[in-house]
Amino acid sequence: MEDARNENAAGGPAAHQGLARLEEQVAKVEAAMLDAEVAVETLRVELDNLAHAHHRRLGPLYRRLDELDALIAEATAARSGAADDVRLAVEARGRLDADLLRELDELEGRLGPAAAPSPEEDGAQTPRRVRPGREAQRLYRELARRVHPDLVRDGASKERRSAFLARVNEAYAAGDESALLALADEWMADPESAPPAEAVEDRAGWLLGRLERMQARITALTEEHARLDAGPMAGLLRLAPDDPDGLLEMLAEQLLGEVAEKEQQLAVVLG
Repeated sequence: MEDARNENAAGGPAAHQGLARLEEQVAKVEAAMLDAEVAVETLRVELDNLAHAHHRRLGPLYRRLDELDALIAEATAARSGAADDVRLAVEARGRLDADLLRELDELEGRLGPAAAPSPEEDGAQTPRRVRPGREAQRLYRELARRVHPDLVRDGASKERRSAFLARVNEAYAAGDESALLALADEWMADPESAPPAEAVEDRAGWLLGRLERMQARITALTEEHARLDAGPMAGLLRLAPDDPDGLLEMLAEQLLGEVAEKEQQLAVVLG
């Protein structure tokens, strides 16, 4: 028994075998953590893009429907003069004005007052796809797994990797394959792209600590993914996971039909 303890302390065969098993376990958990990171960021990008496309494509149609409701209510009140009709007209116009103010506040909150585009400028921008293309997805996954900050211990390296990963995330959110390719080339030319060969006095202790941190990170990522997946945009995405852009077009067609019906109704009331 004493000989076995001495062998472990001296780094004998048993100690090396145990360390090898621990290294293997850490590698598996690390792969699971990186997969979870990619899954969360991928979902976040898709939901952000879907929300942007939803607002850009369907927002004007919803506003037009609200405006038609207000115009119909006001025309009805003007014709009847009934107190209830007047109240409904005031409420409809109030909802329309409140929605417009809220949208302006949200826009200024996201972009700042000076950066808020005019309707003409906003409509002229190239629409961003909800889901980046397959090649962009592949490049993003490969880059994210290579440059993740948790792959190194050094603080300066972590900070540099975090900044580089932020550039990768930005390019992926825009679906910019050429930018992702350029980033991949940039990283491959960097000496840090090679796996770090770190010498630690207590390798097993360091591995156990790393294992604990990664498991905690996986738990946090699982919770974040569940939070994102519970939102309204995620529910919309689930309706057409293979073609979210097509879903928005279908919803737009439905709303255009409702707008046409409301316009006919307004014409009848005014006539």
